[in-house]
Amino acid sequence: MSRFSTLNADLHCHSVVSDGTLTPEQLAERAKANGVHLWALTDHDELGGQQRARLAANALKMDYLAGVEISVTWMGQTIHIVGLGVDADHVGILEGLRRTREGRGNRAKLMAEQLLQVGIPGAYEGALHFAGNHDLISRTHFARFLVEQGVCRDTEQVFKNYLVEDKPGFVPHRWATLDDAVTWITAAGGVAVIAHPGRYKLNAMQMDELFKHFKDIGGLAIEVITGSHSPEQYLTYGKIAQQYGFLASRGSDFHDPNESHIDLGRLPHLPDHLTPVWSAFH
Repeated sequence: MSRFSTLNADLHCHSVVSDGTLTPEQLAERAKANGVHLWALTDHDELGGQQRARLAANALKMDYLAGVEISVTWMGQTIHIVGLGVDADHVGILEGLRRTREGRGNRAKLMAEQLLQVGIPGAYEGALHFAGNHDLISRTHFARFLVEQGVCRDTEQVFKNYLVEDKPGFVPHRWATLDDAVTWITAAGGVAVIAHPGRYKLNAMQMDELFKHFKDIGGLAIEVITGSHSPEQYLTYGKIAQQYGFLASRGSDFHDPNESHIDLGRLPHLPDHLTPVWSAFH
């Protein structure tokens, strides 16, 4: 393997600015301690933690890419597009993300009303307690509240019984379009990446349409090695990256030391035959 493909890059994680539990500075320290060479903070629909993350990375002598994870509605489902190497001060992406964040508060109140109907009071206030940024209150914050209350033993059990389609607490939300997300990222000088494609409940034809349309509008990469992919999916999405001509990304999707499937920087290396997404920046 070349050193280029074995670079310890973690290009997907979250801080308290969205739905993580560590500050940007704590994440930087954890990344450095785990041997990360190239890091990106990719909070949901928010660039507010970027200056702190970059300063912390610079102080620790880590290379840094400004990042974001944008929520997108595609074929009636929510998918996520990561933007890497964006200009965190670009007016277009900042305005687009502001519009995407709108509506989270009302959605959260409707989620709490549903939970009240099944005998779980105080969910809105409880979720807010876990949200470092109240504008970005999310299902993850509700999940942590339900665990704290003893309703479920962990967040994994929450998402089997609550907050998902046909279960109490599920309220759909209309996010950005795929075209909008890719346009904002590329206009801000970044590279658009489909996050954890193995998580989406799309059939083969729908996935093919997603990959083709994403590429047609300027998307360049997909996550191959990521915290929610199995070893079999590493192989599957490595082949897909080659089939469609995508760059390959690597990121833990780390949120919390106790909740996340894998720690920052502890992922397997990208296969040597794939072209890493960081090649676009070097």
